[in-house]
Amino acid sequence: MIGMAMTYFPQPHPRRRATRVRLQGAAPADIRVEDGRRITGKLQTISVTGGLLRLAKPLHERALVELMILTHAGPVLGVAEMLSCASAAAGCAQPFRFLALDDGDYQRLRAVIESWLDRGMVPMRPMAAARAGSA
Repeated sequence: MIGMAMTYFPQPHPRRRATRVRLQGAAPADIRVEDGRRITGKLQTISVTGGLLRLAKPLHERALVELMILTHAGPVLGVAEMLSCASAAAGCAQPFRFLALDDGDYQRLRAVIESWLDRGMVPMRPMAAARAGSA
């Protein structure tokens, strides 16, 4: 994998999910798979802990990848684990979770998510909060 210092970011509050943003237009993402292959995808949803990519073909569940998301603030590079693919007619909607991000990439990702929220991107309501709000 990459040779820079990385910081591990576990989910700090398992009962409270990180704010997720659904993008109105998909942002480009470059993925390097463990075997060296490079593929491209489109980022549809993002949070500081992971997101959802639209891929032409699914990657294996639990595959470790280097993921670079191209944003208006510059690229965000991290190590991610691919999760189970939810198939769709126009390709695969595949979730991922970040395992490690450099401190600078983490700060850039947080800033980009905040700016997307400021620009009117749609925040997604976490399931736990939705259930708590209806009780």
